[in-house]
Amino acid sequence: MKLTNENLKLAADTVRCLCADMIDKSNSGHPGAPLGMADLAVTLWLKYLNVAPGDLKWPGRDRLVFSGGHASALVYALYHLAGVGGLTIDELKTFRQVGSRCAGHPERGVTPGVDVTTGPLGQGVAMGVGLALAAKKSGVKNKTWVFCGDGDMEEGISHEACSWAGTMKLDDLIMIYDSNRITIEGSTAISMADDVKKRFESYGWKVYVCDGHDYDAIIRTYRNAMHVTGQPALVIANTHIGQGAPTKHDSSGVHGSPLGAEETAGLKKALGFDPEKSFYVPEEVYTLFADRGRTLTRQARRWRREHPQITGETVAPDYMKMVEALPKYEVGKSLATRNVSGEVLNALAKVVPELVGGSADLAPSNKTYMKDLGDIGPGDFSGRNVHYGIRELAMTAMVNGFTAFGGVRGYGATFFVFSDYCRPALRLAALMKLPSIFVFSHDSFYVGEDGPTHEPVEQLAALRAMPGVTTFRPADATETAFAWVEMLLNVHGPSCIMTTRQNLPVLEGVRHEGVAKGAYVIYESGSQGMDTMLFIASGSEVSLCVEAAKRLVAEGRAVRVVSMPSMELFLAQKREYRDAVLPEIMKNRVIVEAGVRFGWDRFRLDFLKTRFITMDDYGASGPYKELAVKFGFTVDNVYKAAKDIV
Repeated sequence: MKLTNENLKLAADTVRCLCADMIDKSNSGHPGAPLGMADLAVTLWLKYLNVAPGDLKWPGRDRLVFSGGHASALVYALYHLAGVGGLTIDELKTFRQVGSRCAGHPERGVTPGVDVTTGPLGQGVAMGVGLALAAKKSGVKNKTWVFCGDGDMEEGISHEACSWAGTMKLDDLIMIYDSNRITIEGSTAISMADDVKKRFESYGWKVYVCDGHDYDAIIRTYRNAMHVTGQPALVIANTHIGQGAPTKHDSSGVHGSPLGAEETAGLKKALGFDPEKSFYVPEEVYTLFADRGRTLTRQARRWRREHPQITGETVAPDYMKMVEALPKYEVGKSLATRNVSGEVLNALAKVVPELVGGSADLAPSNKTYMKDLGDIGPGDFSGRNVHYGIRELAMTAMVNGFTAFGGVRGYGATFFVFSDYCRPALRLAALMKLPSIFVFSHDSFYVGEDGPTHEPVEQLAALRAMPGVTTFRPADATETAFAWVEMLLNVHGPSCIMTTRQNLPVLEGVRHEGVAKGAYVIYESGSQGMDTMLFIASGSEVSLCVEAAKRLVAEGRAVRVVSMPSMELFLAQKREYRDAVLPEIMKNRVIVEAGVRFGWDRFRLDFLKTRFITMDDYGASGPYKELAVKFGFTVDNVYKAAKDIV
């Protein structure tokens, strides 16, 4: 069927009516963006977007991101018309209901064809940059299309990500800005006076401006944007929020509330649809989308034949190759785990070629530079090191986009205290079950002279409280090496490793199986029973507990020291293993960690027989050895806590 402006309009108006019906039926949702963006989205889908409904995992496909997740009704209407994932008209009627594939905001893993979960504004913009970078690294010649709106532009993450993309001359990235000049509180003029065109031109983007409801202008602008080389492209599409709604268009009231029966009837009547019909799709609209789908499915088959080496699948690296590549560390030596992490990263990078990443301007400090593997720079994407600049917020989301592409693994790094800047994207990584990796160095008050602004206290507990995130706080060099292997083996969610600035002794008794299970007995002596003094610790405090335990052994006491590098992995183990490591009969317990106590009380069995040495206030500025004495993180104080129990 020939594609004309007339049937593009019919398809767009069909989408508008479907979206209004979906939102009205659920009595919840955002009609403004779907109605305003319908012309832009339908034109892109039917003329330029290379996404094959018959092969949603085609590695060479274009990537499409709706950064404004409140446009979700538009996504589902498009996917239904195109036959993506078999999304039926009846499923559109379950919009925003429990168990529906048409969730309130698009979710990866819930709706087929959704590459990244969006909702928090600006995250999709940064993930789109990551997706575009991954395409360069994978050798895939595709386009990454990102729809965004005024809210995305106001969020700071869009500045960080788009500044980076422009600096890197990241072409094949096209962002379509739905500029309707309305947000929830009213006109954008009440809080935004930016000249977006000048802003993006200063970033190094090619910028186009068009009427977002004029099909000739949209087609011409898309075509021009697709031919831009050496820089990303921004399309500023001037639109009317709620286009077609007779009384609510161009108002904040249409942003996040259903149109209602009367307004929806007026919309349909104005568009030439029967107001009495709900969820109606003209047959010629189905035909338009089916024709496009068949063409792209054939294209996908041809591409797969020509590029059999690109699978687009993210799989765990070879375990034995990684273990064989690991450096070995001599017991008794003293090494900072940030330095060890850098050595391990470089060793594993040689056997895990899909690993690409870098730091937020801190690679020399957190040791995340892969030597001799080249840098990604302006227009040159051949290297494997990424210089994100001082952009933790965008870095984390870009790593997610990079990893979501498939077949590549992204990592990012910063000081642990700045993980607060990373949390929104970390949460989305967990929601999406993306195997993104994050390296957080300078893991406690041992940062020292920089003082409490740079000394993490509550951050570890905060990450542990986030479902689906696996954290590692290794006790020494060997645990650090094993933690890296486990992070790379984890392809079902994000992993974080916390490393030290200060040197730690290489310990005896470290076992890979123990690290893989989250906690294990690293040292014990004497008959293990109800009188045993049980120490539980993570990271730099494990060695303190071992030394304190040895003092008790000299006095004839039975002791056990448990290293817990990953609380999440330990709590996921079977009850039998957890009881074997932390027997309930052992009620005498000293729990030590240079962070807040929150989360550790679950391992206390007896109030009177448990002592905590934790950080329940912020740190201080000074030499770290003096701070250790001030805050009680010494062998003497750990020993004293144990003696207090008995």
